[in-house]
Amino acid sequence: MQIRTERINSGYVPIQWGTYAKAMLIGAAIGLLAISIFVFGVDSPNPAWPNNWQVKPLLLTPFVAAMGGAFFAFLAPMRRQSGWVMALGYVMSIFGFVVALWMGIILGLNGTMWN
Repeated sequence: MQIRTERINSGYVPIQWGTYAKAMLIGAAIGLLAISIFVFGVDSPNPAWPNNWQVKPLLLTPFVAAMGGAFFAFLAPMRRQSGWVMALGYVMSIFGFVVALWMGIILGLNGTMWN
């Protein structure tokens, strides 16, 4: 497998694909845990909901949270800087992941618990 590079500050830095994969797996695990609290907490589902209503949120939310994890990993070079750039990197990374997780929960529960 050939390693791609991106240009940063007049130097080439290899993209760490393992970092992206690890961040995406962690994001997906957080998403699965978060949506499981909602899905498995339902004692008596609404009869108007489809029979397998749990499948959509349990698949969609971890996928969207994994994309949030990829965004978190994408901003890793910014978090390695110093000063206000590092602080901005952390704020943007955490905010981006939380927004992705929130949107995953909304999209997953749309039509059932999110009405």
